[in-house]
Amino acid sequence: MSAPETGGEVALEAVIDLTEKLTRLLAGQARAFETHRPQDVAASLEEVTRLTNIYRATSAHIRSQPQIVEAAPIETRRRLLRATEAFDAVLMRQGRALAASKTVTEGLVKAIAEEIAAKRSVGQGYGPKKGRDASATAITLNRQA
Repeated sequence: MSAPETGGEVALEAVIDLTEKLTRLLAGQARAFETHRPQDVAASLEEVTRLTNIYRATSAHIRSQPQIVEAAPIETRRRLLRATEAFDAVLMRQGRALAASKTVTEGLVKAIAEEIAAKRSVGQGYGPKKGRDASATAITLNRQA
């Protein structure tokens, strides 16, 4: 028979469960970006935001009270470590997938803007200056986006 869980151990179990759930959701989002299906992320966005806020508050509480981790059984600490390492890895993966998606999107927007500018007819106009500047477009590009 196992010993009853302490309040701290219950809190750690909740953090482990939360971390594992966030890891699964973020892995799914990373997969969506990697397979060029960013629209699939929308379905889980609200839940990820909610869980991230809970995770932030809970992990801050645990960090402020290191005795909670110190008093936990070794197996619980190992599970927490594994869950945290997996979470960190999926955050890195998602970051790479988002950066790649951003690069592709920016490239597409630039290519479209250049194509529009190239197709605009020059020379239509009236008055003393019968031409228009071909570089003027209705699309504004922000290289910092």
